[in-house]
Amino acid sequence: MNKVVIASQNKHKLEEIKDILKDFPLEIYSMDQVGLKDLEIVEDGHTFEENSMKKAVEVMKRTNAIAIADDSGLEVEAIDNRPGVYSARFSGEGATDEKNNTKLLDMLKGIELHKRSARFVSVISVAFPDGEKLSVRGECSGVIGFEEKGENGFGYDPLFIVPEYNKTFAEIDSDFKNKISHRANALKKLKKELKGLL
Repeated sequence: MNKVVIASQNKHKLEEIKDILKDFPLEIYSMDQVGLKDLEIVEDGHTFEENSMKKAVEVMKRTNAIAIADDSGLEVEAIDNRPGVYSARFSGEGATDEKNNTKLLDMLKGIELHKRSARFVSVISVAFPDGEKLSVRGECSGVIGFEEKGENGFGYDPLFIVPEYNKTFAEIDSDFKNKISHRANALKKLKKELKGLL
């Protein structure tokens, strides 16, 4: 069994990644389980690729296990693809989902729905102890609504409308979201890549 550490403290991400990897002969650990609960990795990259690979390499070096890291965020075309890599800390120091969503809505005031196109991006990187590395990118396109809707999900989910279903990510059942999300699309690619490597 290959030991894998998921380089994230985010419970939602851990669950989503674990769920997709369940078909592989892998022993999956969280950072807590390998004694890295307090490890802070500064995400100072300019792209999702740079940030996710930095996290994966750092955790791989400390554990000598395969490390999987994700960096994801929201890109809104009307505001130059922001918040992008700053999605989690968009509203500055002490950012919360609520503050981030409020800031985004403020920035999009007066912009019509058809001009509020956006995409969620997820880049998942894997660092292997033998030096092998890979990154995959998944996207999910939508538009930003005028108000928050739905109780599921986290982050920008209550604002992100998936046009095919005319519902926000937060209104969609989480099992279904896990099939169509940016992270799901990245994980599908990752699954293919890992089949060749494991």
